Amino acid sequence: MCRLRDCSVCECPDNEFPEPFKKPYNGLSPDSMICQEGKPQAAVDKTLDTKVFKGWVETDNPWTSDDETDNNEMTYVNLQLNPERYTGYTGDSARRIWDSIYKENCPKYPSEELCHEKKALYKLISGLHSSISVHIAYDYLLDESTNLWGQNLPLLYDRVLKYPERVQNLYFTYLFVLRAVTKAADYLEQAEYNTGNPEDDLKTQSLVKQLLYHPKLRSACPKPFDEAKLWQGENGPELKQEIQKQFRNISAIMDCVGCEKCRLWGKLQVLGLGTALKILFSVDGDNNLNQPLQLQRNEVIALFNLLNRLSESVKFVHEKGSSIEEVIKEQSPPTVQKGVPKPKLKLDFV
Repeated sequence: MCRLRDCSVCECPDNEFPEPFKKPYNGLSPDSMICQEGKPQAAVDKTLDTKVFKGWVETDNPWTSDDETDNNEMTYVNLQLNPERYTGYTGDSARRIWDSIYKENCPKYPSEELCHEKKALYKLISGLHSSISVHIAYDYLLDESTNLWGQNLPLLYDRVLKYPERVQNLYFTYLFVLRAVTKAADYLEQAEYNTGNPEDDLKTQSLVKQLLYHPKLRSACPKPFDEAKLWQGENGPELKQEIQKQFRNISAIMDCVGCEKCRLWGKLQVLGLGTALKILFSVDGDNNLNQPLQLQRNEVIALFNLLNRLSESVKFVHEKGSSIEEVIKEQSPPTVQKGVPKPKLKLDFV
């Protein structure tokens, strides 16, 4: 149940959803515009490619709140038709989502007294928040009258680059997810990427292997994150359950997002982060002390998409971090702070 005011979402009528193999005009219906406050860029295109549509049955992730066992409640979405970008979802409604996430689960300004695990949760959420802001700034509707899209560098600076901690947390989250992917390399290599399109399946398997065993990646980041530092001491198991509960609450809050496309990408990336947590903390991939790793199809999709989103964010921040000062200085020189740092790629909980 949504506990935030003014974040309810109107349910679109059944005729918005296309037949499984029928492509509606532009993938959208007039009724769906009503649910997105009249902003077509906020609606989700639910067109499906007939070559790749196939039903799957899912099971739950203990780190997230979604019940994926009921296929009747699931909607298949082609992410390539719904890129993460600016949607017009701003103001109090969007702000309350993030305020609730931080207030209920991880303080926005953590104190030194917080344990390493709670600091890590804050950094993960802050890093994800920063990455989402980066993608909004990267693909922004600059002129609605001409449908002109492009990079909004002042927004990138105001939301991310001007705060060194947010940049550092972006790198932290990226390395955290990268560690999960590399730890699950054996499983991900052997996973069945079966979409019903043999050509795409072979291409996917090849790309997965290239990612998992890329020589530059393995040499530059042999172990980008050391999860063994967490959950130590006699209170470790109880602390782990507490943070797991908090992360499930974050997953549930994402259901309150009032923009359909924002909710799509928010839930997808939170599921990806929950999958990384599952890999690193719910199973022991090295010693097989607990149950063997089992990932569902949606978890694998979410994990790879999250890694892609974070890596693209890191790349964009790296490219613009040093040059953006001159761009912003021409527009608002009094607000610019020189020397936006590029954080080191070593994680430290202390």
